[in-house]
Amino acid sequence: MATHYGQKAALSMKTWMQVFRTYNKIRAKELAYIQSYDLTMPQFQVLEVLYHKGDLNIGSITKLTMSTPGNITVVVKNLKRDGLIVSLQDENDKRASILTITQKGKAIIEKVFPQHAKNFEAYFNVLNNEELETLYTLLNKLQKSQ
Repeated sequence: MATHYGQKAALSMKTWMQVFRTYNKIRAKELAYIQSYDLTMPQFQVLEVLYHKGDLNIGSITKLTMSTPGNITVVVKNLKRDGLIVSLQDENDKRASILTITQKGKAIIEKVFPQHAKNFEAYFNVLNNEELETLYTLLNKLQKSQ
């Protein structure tokens, strides 16, 4: 597999392509699942973060969903419009607001998330627990090194 770029470079690129293909395949399946509930992936991510982490400001949501401020602003506006989240004034900073999930939002995430979790279990079912731990550890190491 050696190329004029070197064997390590060739193996690194080959590995990246495998990670990328796997990500795209799983992402497409989950996108179809999430969209079957009339949600976009960013809307689902915001609801999931608020459901599992509690009330948060928009900056925290942006970081946790790995999104951009411009995109999250539109997503939040649409979730508010649909009655899935509301804004509360931040008691510590009167200029800021905190977002919270509504009962309607909770009902949707409680309906969607259990199967979402089972979907991921199925995607990774080809790996035993030790292999899954190893994969996680290696990807985490790679992510932290960048």
